[in-house]
Amino acid sequence: MNELQDLYREVILDHNRRPRNFGELEDPDRIVEGVNPLCGDRMTLYVKLDGDTVQDIRFKGTGCAISVASSSLMTEKVKGASLQESLKLFEKVHDMLTAADYDDSADLEDLDKLAALSGVREYPSRVKCASLSWHALKSALTSVDDKI
Repeated sequence: MNELQDLYREVILDHNRRPRNFGELEDPDRIVEGVNPLCGDRMTLYVKLDGDTVQDIRFKGTGCAISVASSSLMTEKVKGASLQESLKLFEKVHDMLTAADYDDSADLEDLDKLAALSGVREYPSRVKCASLSWHALKSALTSVDDKI
């Protein structure tokens, strides 16, 4: 477990200091605002689709290290993925963060660097920080409007 805690710290710090896919995306197909009123995290998610594929995805905003790192990790993982793969990934991450009976041995290897977010389970008040961008992603991918 100590290795996972070290990975958690290292990945969170790296993605907070140097967030990937940070900034506004020109001509997105979907725009979703996310707010966590408990700690003040605010983010905007921009998604460009090519058919059923996430062609490009970016985010901007302010928030705690966990919120920024989770957004960065998410955008890395879903860029180039199909909508179905991205929604399945949302479910896996959501379960990892919230399910009381979560069996981490099944998904952690498959989740790659996202497994570092499992450390958030130790801090229940931070789960909303880690899941903010993921809920924005789900909203963006299940929207029927051109822009939301």
